[in-house]
Amino acid sequence: MSDAHPGPQRRIPPLSIFLLQATGPDRHGLIERLTRELAPRRVRILDIGQAVIHRTLSLGLLLEFAEDPTHLCGQLVTLGTELGLTVRVEPVDDEAYEEWVSKQGDPRWIVTLFGRNIEAEHLTRISGILARYELNIAVITRLSGRVSLRHLDHSPNTCIEFSVRGKPSDPSALRAELLVTAQQLECDIAIQADDMYRRNRRLIAFDMDSTLIQTEVIDELARRHGVVEHVAKITEAAMNGELDFDQSLRKRLGLLKGLDVSVMRDIADSLPITPGAHRLMRTVRALGYKTAILSGGFTYFGQRLQRELGIDYVHANELEIADGRLTGNVVGPIVNGQRKAFLLDQIAKQEGIRLEQAIAVGDGANDLPMINAAGLGIAFHAKPKVRASAKQHISTVGLDGILYLLGVRDRDVPAEDTTK
Repeated sequence: MSDAHPGPQRRIPPLSIFLLQATGPDRHGLIERLTRELAPRRVRILDIGQAVIHRTLSLGLLLEFAEDPTHLCGQLVTLGTELGLTVRVEPVDDEAYEEWVSKQGDPRWIVTLFGRNIEAEHLTRISGILARYELNIAVITRLSGRVSLRHLDHSPNTCIEFSVRGKPSDPSALRAELLVTAQQLECDIAIQADDMYRRNRRLIAFDMDSTLIQTEVIDELARRHGVVEHVAKITEAAMNGELDFDQSLRKRLGLLKGLDVSVMRDIADSLPITPGAHRLMRTVRALGYKTAILSGGFTYFGQRLQRELGIDYVHANELEIADGRLTGNVVGPIVNGQRKAFLLDQIAKQEGIRLEQAIAVGDGANDLPMINAAGLGIAFHAKPKVRASAKQHISTVGLDGILYLLGVRDRDVPAEDTTK
């Protein structure tokens, strides 16, 4: 009797693989009734997928049979008729099955389409682009809530998420074409790698002026001081990246010298918070995110927003004050673009968070360093140059559109606490 160990055990090829597809009116217990016929016969489930659209079921089961399934397949079709379903059972070639299995390591992407309205043209254009770049749509999911046609919402968001597989033939050209298409269709389109970091964000940092609030505070200060036109021109040039931020800030602050600090209180009391900000912050807090303001604006206003929105960190420029008036100078280092990226990295390290788990949101050229450093960088209602340079952009909805990029459904957003 030989004591040699047997060689590796080879799996016996399956007798047969079949794809079962069932469609029809959805109701309780359908899967139980269908699989009840399979259970005694040791049928293995190789894959399963189901969707229900407007109470209509679409179910797919990829099955491996250990015995001749001919009679059983006929029974399943008959059972489907009794249940009001159309059931098709078709054989799958072994080679085709193994080829399908071999592709499970293909890169995966999430493409998010959102805006005020989605029409057939949106799907036609996007699906065509993905096909041209050799990407295959695997799953399509609606993240936005159901739309009533009887009780109209005057500011609805609509969002569809595509789970896509494959290696794009030209990633840079793909992103550029999606950006142009979004502008043409007046919507937002984002594409992200579907990796563990996308599902595990932990930090979100915001620019303040024209991002968390719908104004540039320095322009408001200048308006009260009678120099708004001069300051606004410098601000615009800085936001477009035409001027060095540090120099432009000093020039603008010099024009504000002598302004009474009481003006700051008046402006802070009426900051126009960007639509969707409260909803976004309520949700990310519930998800355990850390939040930060990293702003080239001013700490006085950032701290006011910190109290209003529940922000964890505020880093901005500290205005120097003497005898109740602005001196035209700042105290400490200027928070410019490079410092924003540095502060984002420091907060992430302090909180034990990888930069891949961080989100950065801004609208100006001085936001690009932190936007590009973060795992998810978003240009929010930004200038064209900034929008083209950022990884993602939002141009048609409020700040709560960021939730769609995180895969959050409308129905999962915490309700506003009206008891406060």
